[in-house]
Amino acid sequence: MAMNPVQLIESDESWIDVSVPIRSGMVHWPGNPAIVLTHTEHLQRGDVATVSSISFGVHIGTHVDAPNHFIMDGAGVDSFRLDRLIRPTRILDLGEVARIRQSDLEDRDIRADERILFKTRNSRYWKENEFRSDFTSLVPEAAGWLAERGIWTLGIDYLSIGAMDSGPETHRPLLAAGVCIIEGLDLSRVAPGLYDLICLPLLLEGRDGAPARVVLRKSRPAKAPRKVEERSS
Repeated sequence: MAMNPVQLIESDESWIDVSVPIRSGMVHWPGNPAIVLTHTEHLQRGDVATVSSISFGVHIGTHVDAPNHFIMDGAGVDSFRLDRLIRPTRILDLGEVARIRQSDLEDRDIRADERILFKTRNSRYWKENEFRSDFTSLVPEAAGWLAERGIWTLGIDYLSIGAMDSGPETHRPLLAAGVCIIEGLDLSRVAPGLYDLICLPLLLEGRDGAPARVVLRKSRPAKAPRKVEERSS
């Protein structure tokens, strides 16, 4: 007897999953462990259950970087405060720029305690099977400027916020300032603007990063409180 598909309740339909699906052979950072998904048991083989095994580096797909990814004796991914990864965020569309510079950000009214996600041409690259070394990235000087602004969270739509030739120099000022870095987002289905963010990395004790599930919902304007009419006695 076929089971009925799960029906989403109305409130679920407004959430947009911007995570990259994890699968064997998916694009990964050169030199990092590739992802391998296999079945150790399977119902089709006569086993009592289907059981999968997974092997991968922690910076695969959509993931969060921890300070100890680039800073000696830095905190692990399990140290993040959840309010850095949950609550309002703002998506900025950077268009077709190859390198994100301070001049690209100065007129964006970026403020302290903000969560900022960069939407770039990178989101198109998730359809490709080969790693793109020319992905859009943040230059180190702009990273230092953002760190000085006091933002809480910064995300981008490819495997690294920094270019291949300047990754450590871009990451370090952000991580040293306590900025949570989310990488590997797929923002192809979302427009720039204000959203509610939920980003939950795996709770890997002391590790330098962790895969994460990230969802967004378009922010709704707060409703004005109802006025209570006074009743005459």
